[in-house]
Amino acid sequence: MSERDDLLHALRKHRELFRSTVHGLDDDRARSRPTVSELSLGGLVKHVTSTERQWADFVVNGPGATPDVDWSSAGPDDPAVQAYRDGFRMREDETLTGLLDDHARASAETDALVESVDLDEDHALPEAPWNPPGERWSNRRVFVHLVAETAQHAGHADLLRETIDGRKSMG
Repeated sequence: MSERDDLLHALRKHRELFRSTVHGLDDDRARSRPTVSELSLGGLVKHVTSTERQWADFVVNGPGATPDVDWSSAGPDDPAVQAYRDGFRMREDETLTGLLDDHARASAETDALVESVDLDEDHALPEAPWNPPGERWSNRRVFVHLVAETAQHAGHADLLRETIDGRKSMG
């Protein structure tokens, strides 16, 4: 098995675990927030999809412009804060099926990149408070990061699903 095969296997395994947590849910339950957090299962699907696309764009185009937002002083009505929060919410006009279809498209796009790009090529991370100045990430590191992101959110999703109806993805 090649390195690319290993990366694809890990991504697909964790995506499958993640997606299995929403199997059988209707839109209302996928939209529900069963904890004090704003997280919902549909919102997590939306976030994971967006994350894949953002990192895929980084692999193809390098660092983009980061929003000029002072997060320490931005209030809840700030458009950037609203946009960030919307990325974790399943709106009334969205369906779980639609979000899962979009996730499948983003996943296929990422898989195509894993299969085709130079894994050693790197880009400087964009300037942001959470990125160390001058740090560079290889495409390989981006894909490993996507595995970790997907696995982490699969765990979040599993906890939310268990809270909703007791169903667990494992065990």
